[in-house]
Amino acid sequence: MKNVRTSVDGSIGRITLARPDKKNALDRVTADELAEALFAMSESPVNVVAIDGEGPDFCTGADLAAIEEMLDAPRQQHLDDAKALGHVFHTIRRMEKPVVALVKGRAYAGGAGLATACDIVLAHEDARFAYPEVTIGFVPAMVMTMLRRSVGEKHAFDLVSTGRILKADEAQAIGLVSRVFAAMEFEQLSKAALDNLAAAPPSAMAATKTLFYKLDTLGFLDGISAGIVANADARATPAFREGVKRFTSRKKEQ
Repeated sequence: MKNVRTSVDGSIGRITLARPDKKNALDRVTADELAEALFAMSESPVNVVAIDGEGPDFCTGADLAAIEEMLDAPRQQHLDDAKALGHVFHTIRRMEKPVVALVKGRAYAGGAGLATACDIVLAHEDARFAYPEVTIGFVPAMVMTMLRRSVGEKHAFDLVSTGRILKADEAQAIGLVSRVFAAMEFEQLSKAALDNLAAAPPSAMAATKTLFYKLDTLGFLDGISAGIVANADARATPAFREGVKRFTSRKKEQ
């Protein structure tokens, strides 16, 4: 892989967009490498996956120079190019491990979409988010599926119809960002957050993420029913049995 770099630190996997000269813009090669890296992490023993960008920016979106070169290409080629990024979003959602975006600098267009696709977004206080596709005659097409779930219709349409830039604190206020960390504490606190996620029993985390997104497709009563099944299944796992015993033993010692 030349556009994406991967590393593992204990139970934490890291995927780094490594095109700082292009502000980590997403072309077909990068999207394919990102999907491949995500799949590899899903099959590895890590418990949590972090995505970040090399250099001052997280990702400024699609590589417009690459798109310009294929403007006159057949429609199928454009569909295939779009599917490559869609596959990344789909892979993140299907993975049983939490995927965390660590955002510094700009997360614009497809870069904002990549952050939005992640389960958790941890933002540096100087991070900026925007969906400016409409300003160049484009559409934040795949991103809207995730964005309107994250921030609601009114905020989502405001963002995609104006392309306005959000500071990290406003992005957190509307639900686009999970947490914002001060510059001097970003590395330390984001690492602590990843450690906390990685410490959870993988079986419980997998069941939680699976049910969480399954609820998108279910009505209220069906959601409760699915929760009943997940609840009972969790009670049968070794992690839960050990967790209950640890908790009750501490209570008995008090």
